[in-house]
Amino acid sequence: MTGRTDRPAGGDDEHLVREAERIAVAIGRMFPGLCEVVLHDLRRPDHAIRAIENNLSGRQVGDPATELGLRRIADPDYPGVIQNYSNRFPDGRPAKSTSIGIKNAEGRYVAALCLNLDVSTLSPLALTLANLVATDVEHGGEVLETLRDRGGRELRSVIDSFAAERSSTPRGLNRDQKSELVRQLHREGFFGTRGSAQLIADQLGVSRATVYNYTKQQPR
Repeated sequence: MTGRTDRPAGGDDEHLVREAERIAVAIGRMFPGLCEVVLHDLRRPDHAIRAIENNLSGRQVGDPATELGLRRIADPDYPGVIQNYSNRFPDGRPAKSTSIGIKNAEGRYVAALCLNLDVSTLSPLALTLANLVATDVEHGGEVLETLRDRGGRELRSVIDSFAAERSSTPRGLNRDQKSELVRQLHREGFFGTRGSAQLIADQLGVSRATVYNYTKQQPR
């Protein structure tokens, strides 16, 4: 829910603050219930909060400026952006905050846009996801299988990418590069597809026997 006070229009400073208010509302509505977005009008420090979206802190429109706001009012050289700093909501929930100061043409801070992300709901999710994607290390990192289609299209794509990274075409690769590529393809399981050796040979402009010889060579 958005709260705001009615201000008389007029002046470049007011225009800046109104534009910042539109941004605050848009950002807040993109992250409902997750990120509190507060616009502080630093021209009125005793009643600085001009708009608040996703009210997670319990503050209200017309409440005073925070410590950061007061520092910006006192010091035009105070950093314009304080990003991703640790914070906490009044009820103890952890937050990650970013504060963006907005200066007028004279270099004076007239507003600050503050984002307070509620990370209390994300931390358990992050732990759950970490456990979900964790793998068993029992096999010492050995790749037991690859869940990809080893068709000709992917094979050609890998060969073309390898050559492009070396500013070459597949047939333009030198012998050592072709040998390196073939060993890579062998490690990644491409030789398990019927006809793959011949396709590799055609792409590299060598014989199928040469392709198999490359698989047996040791890297230099």
